Amino acid sequence: MMMKRIMGVLLLLMLLAMAATAAAAGQETGTAAAGTAGTAVRGKLLFIPHDNRPISKDETAEVVQKLGYDVVMPPDEILSSGVDRFGQVDKLWDWMNSHLNNVDAAMVSTDAMIYGGLVPSRNHELSKDELMQRVQRFEAVRKAHPSLKLYGFGSLMRTPHDGASAGSEEPAYYQQYGADIFQATALLDKQELGKLTPAEQQALQQHQSAIPAKDWQDWMNRREKNLAVSKTLIDQVRHGVFSYFVIGKDDNAPLSQTHREGRALEAYAKGVPETQFQLLAGIDEFGLLLLSRVVNDHERQIPFVYVAYNSGVGADTVPGYSDTRIGSTIRSSILVAGGLPVMDPAKADFVLLVNTNQDGKTADSNGATQTGIANNGVDRVNTQHIVRMVNDAVAAGYPVGIADIAFSNGSDNALMNRLRDAGLLYKIRAYAGWNTATNSTGFVIGTGLLANRMSGDACDSLLTRRYLEDWGYQSNVRGRVGESIYRFREEGIYSNLGRYESGVVYRINSLMRQFAQANLPPYQELDNLKVSLPWHRMFEARFSY
Repeated sequence: MMMKRIMGVLLLLMLLAMAATAAAAGQETGTAAAGTAGTAVRGKLLFIPHDNRPISKDETAEVVQKLGYDVVMPPDEILSSGVDRFGQVDKLWDWMNSHLNNVDAAMVSTDAMIYGGLVPSRNHELSKDELMQRVQRFEAVRKAHPSLKLYGFGSLMRTPHDGASAGSEEPAYYQQYGADIFQATALLDKQELGKLTPAEQQALQQHQSAIPAKDWQDWMNRREKNLAVSKTLIDQVRHGVFSYFVIGKDDNAPLSQTHREGRALEAYAKGVPETQFQLLAGIDEFGLLLLSRVVNDHERQIPFVYVAYNSGVGADTVPGYSDTRIGSTIRSSILVAGGLPVMDPAKADFVLLVNTNQDGKTADSNGATQTGIANNGVDRVNTQHIVRMVNDAVAAGYPVGIADIAFSNGSDNALMNRLRDAGLLYKIRAYAGWNTATNSTGFVIGTGLLANRMSGDACDSLLTRRYLEDWGYQSNVRGRVGESIYRFREEGIYSNLGRYESGVVYRINSLMRQFAQANLPPYQELDNLKVSLPWHRMFEARFSY
């Protein structure tokens, strides 16, 4: 009897200690903000994004916060916060090292920790020695925290098609010589593959001769340094510095310098298993893909994913800004997020339906392009087919997500109108249609693999944000306001609004409120919808409500 009493007392003391610890943790990190007020925090994760754009940072973290995780992130002021505002690398390292003792796992952008962000990785002036010294700091982290689950992601430099595609995110000479640089590297890529014709050999010489030698050398030298950084990070994966690492091939094409370097890295990483390292197309979606993996690893979950495509080319689509079939990219993204593809939807934890065009071409959401496909809300040949796929999957009780990639940089208006009219917008669990096809597929996969563990309200909240941003802003409002901007007698306003920003923001807010009223349920929160442009340009917006 005495022994039972002693054991009872000990058990009581243990429970009280656990409660006190949990309360202290909640007080320190803001537990209620991580999930639903009053619920226990499921874990504490450190996350360093590659910049402070809403989609890179807050909207990515929001997904796992809805699941009940506390996500610790650096303050905006030390992250990359604009095209010409680089992240403060030393302060980021100090911040990270000061927060590693009290987290379940850490997920970091190596671009932020080495270059100061994604954009700085393209136009920095750092020496190779400086870069390698920063890379080696990860080894010190592993030595100081031998049991830390450390996940990382970095990028291969993109290869924009021309100066217009580059915007202001490349060295200044790219505006004038970008098209020649792209074409020259595409032909060099083809030459390495042994497929260059005599006529193309002549074209290669013409493109190279059009580029000043100093500018060509600068561009290639910077890429060589960044490629060396990527190889060293792969070496660190081999030696156990990172628990898992992924490199993204930023905006590129089937023939390009990025594609060339991707082949070189694939060869260099030979022998490193997929469970430790992957190289795939994309970059901006990697934050969420890896956070999803962190959560799945933490909870020892391996979600099963079933994927189906709209009629036509489907999985064989090679979308704009990518060098890879979308089917291959989706498979890789599922693995990155800690899931496994399955062939039977009835056995899946998540059913991903992919909206592609019949012919496999990817148009731009803001009007007709060289493909001739306009995002005008009119049904195309396979619009009804994807709607039936969604309806049938929902009716079967499957947890459905939609990767809307018929258009780059926004939703397919025809699809979204049909989903709205059929009452399907809030019968699915996840959606994405922003930026490139790989961005959208990755984001919806990262969300979908966690959605079954979220409340319906949490899923609806995430869906609303995507509908506002991807459908409302990116596919409609951004284009309408952008057309009016081009009437000004000044160049470059779209990417640097300057004195016009307040008027542009006023117009955006007016149109977004109209969109929400016309297309979304009457959520009271949306009565206070406010839109801002955190990077003082048109492309990305922040929504608060």
